[in-house]
Amino acid sequence: MRTLEEWLEEAATFHGHLCPGQILGVRMALLGCRLLGLNPEDSGDRRRLIVYVEIDRCLTDAIATVTGCRLGRRTLKHIDYGKAAATFVDTRTGRAVRIVARDEARETALHLAPPGLSPAAAQRHAYRIMPDEDLFRLQWVRVAIPQEDLPGHPLRRVFCARCGEGINDGREVVRNGQVLCRACAGEPYYTPLEAP
Repeated sequence: MRTLEEWLEEAATFHGHLCPGQILGVRMALLGCRLLGLNPEDSGDRRRLIVYVEIDRCLTDAIATVTGCRLGRRTLKHIDYGKAAATFVDTRTGRAVRIVARDEARETALHLAPPGLSPAAAQRHAYRIMPDEDLFRLQWVRVAIPQEDLPGHPLRRVFCARCGEGINDGREVVRNGQVLCRACAGEPYYTPLEAP
């Protein structure tokens, strides 16, 4: 089994640098897998796992590195709560655990690190050695995963009545009897512009 340092090296390579969030993410993913009885190095165990991440920061890349979960495989789900948290779901057993990084770990890290380090360097040092219970809070939860959110081919595809674009797996909106994509239904994340 890989050591923490080997996982951190792999996560840093994937992410581009090693920061405190990477260390938290690697440790969080290893803890989540361990609590579910899954081996992150076993491809069969990896296929059983779906992870809901609650933030789009460094921690998420580290979790993806350890678990092998990816957006494109539909095994990594981003729920934008802005929290350093993730829920690990074993799709075979239905067991799920939500793990949250403790905010007080930042302050604790400053006291555990050698004097003179920057706050980030102190966190990188301390997050490697702090016990899980000082870094994380965990909660066993239930996650109802709809069929259309599971990995695999799309279950259905419809087309927007306004723009004509295809919409997979129940992401459409029905307004006044019309099937619309979320953008055409008034929920766009972008504003269309005229061609330059």
